[in-house]
Amino acid sequence: MYNQPVSGNDLPRFAGLQTFMRLPDAATAEGLDVAFIGIPMDIGTSWRSGTRFGPKQLRQESAMIRPYHIQTGAAPFEGLQCADLGDVPINTFSLPETIRLITEYYDEILTHSVIPMTLGGDHTLTLPILRSIAKKHGPVALVHVDAHADVSDEMFGVKEAHGTVFRRAYEENLITPEKVFQIGLRGTGYSAEDFTEAQGWGFNMTLAPEIWHTSLAPLAAEIKEKIGDQPCYITYDIDSLDPAFAPGTGTPEIGGLTTWQAMEFLRGLRGLNIVGCDMVEVSPPYDPSGNTALAGANLIFEMLSILPGVPYR
Repeated sequence: MYNQPVSGNDLPRFAGLQTFMRLPDAATAEGLDVAFIGIPMDIGTSWRSGTRFGPKQLRQESAMIRPYHIQTGAAPFEGLQCADLGDVPINTFSLPETIRLITEYYDEILTHSVIPMTLGGDHTLTLPILRSIAKKHGPVALVHVDAHADVSDEMFGVKEAHGTVFRRAYEENLITPEKVFQIGLRGTGYSAEDFTEAQGWGFNMTLAPEIWHTSLAPLAAEIKEKIGDQPCYITYDIDSLDPAFAPGTGTPEIGGLTTWQAMEFLRGLRGLNIVGCDMVEVSPPYDPSGNTALAGANLIFEMLSILPGVPYR
């Protein structure tokens, strides 16, 4: 019997345990196919803080999501055992210590046959997760949806922060460079090398203007073909969306994706060998309406709906 979200017809959506989609909570990943994990941190941010509140609000807004995906036919809770493991016990006064704690936590989680789906939290968290993922799966393909490439060498003399994640991942051989796809990049940089250097490593970059006013289904199909059956990690930064759709984030950039482009793109990745996902950079203090977290929670459901083993009705 698979775990099911609590129905809004059985218990009001504003009541009950605040887990992702009101799933059961669990103490360990044993027996799970998918584990939802919060990482309430913002000590790796460089501009606006507040992402420490992201996991809580993503869970809160997920209470509106029902278990059957009427648009695609996905029924994830009919084929996957899912539960919420709560939050990683970070050290909110120390970024290096928090990175170590995240790595240790995911090392233990990944002793089980489970796909971690992470609720962030600033983007720094993806680096320690990739360290654990690579221990289990080797270097992975990466689909990275973001306004920023996050390939800086350092920030304020620090080598590990939310803007350096994918340079470190490349240097540590956690990812396969020619199978790294960065979607939605825009904004400004300090020099052309901020972008061209990573392209020299093999990274594939799609700038936001290249996909304005277009369907992202063809791009998703192209990426899926190039990745093949290699284990793949999806990291989704909410600032990939235009601030009109997601103002509640630390480093907003105008000219981003629409929510329907994001949904279409993720749906197009169905069939990939996905071994982990995250949703990062939701900063509730900058969006009192909750719409940013609402978008983020629904995009997490989109990622859940394309995992291996999800039945379609």
